[in-house]
Amino acid sequence: MSVVKFNDESIKNVLESIKEAHKGVITDPTHPDFDILKGGCNLVSATCVSVTVNDGKVCIQLPLGIGTHCFSIPVNIPVGTVGEACLSICTTWYIPTGVKVTVVFAGVTVVNQSFGSGC
Repeated sequence: MSVVKFNDESIKNVLESIKEAHKGVITDPTHPDFDILKGGCNLVSATCVSVTVNDGKVCIQLPLGIGTHCFSIPVNIPVGTVGEACLSICTTWYIPTGVKVTVVFAGVTVVNQSFGSGC
């Protein structure tokens, strides 16, 4: 089983930018300056990697402690076909709560799956 990994530095940079962009946001709803419009759920694109179909699937190491997951690919995509997997980070009130993976072959999305919450 061949496992692809997303770029750790790209993920780190996205997490830092999320943190920096919302520095000072008040998350306590009892605070008089609390603004519900400054929070909620967000989905931030992080990075993409090349993937190759092997035995009808692609396997990817997911960040945030989620681990390795193999995605079943439709049978009409032959072994050895190269595609792309893209990662988005899900946040709730700017705290990472999960990830979303999109797998694309020849411009067609074949898998779109979330892990965790907030996506």
